[in-house]
Amino acid sequence: MNTIVGTYECKVDAKGRLMMPAPLKKQLTASLQSGFVLKRSVFQPCLELYPMEEWDLMMKKINKLNRFVKKNNDFIRRFTAGVKVVEVDALGRLLVPKDLVTFASISKDVVFSSAVNIVEIWDKDLYEKSISGEDMDFADLAEEVMGNINDDDNGIS
Repeated sequence: MNTIVGTYECKVDAKGRLMMPAPLKKQLTASLQSGFVLKRSVFQPCLELYPMEEWDLMMKKINKLNRFVKKNNDFIRRFTAGVKVVEVDALGRLLVPKDLVTFASISKDVVFSSAVNIVEIWDKDLYEKSISGEDMDFADLAEEVMGNINDDDNGIS
């Protein structure tokens, strides 16, 4: 798994194309040939850009689900709803299909935000609202999610 780092801003053009920021494009160089999968986020009003290798790993996990269990089938259908294979063109642009632009309420200003091994693509206003902390106390969330993990010898976490 490759870790992607950074938060980058750009603008969407009238055709729904985003210019991939150079530092992000450099981190994703190995994935430019194989392409990406773009999908709706499960939890947020944003899009998720999976390098094809990461998407394949996710599909291996999902393929282990028993499809004779209705909840599994429902999950697979919802998880893959609106999924598109996309590529970065020779000019470094990513075309976001209209249905996904609508889902993520993308208007003019866009944020690419790293999320470990994928990239979230947000409308800038919605991104700022999501990280503002108005709906949660991040310190409490960090303690709840990461507080019991200490698998390194450095004592940090």
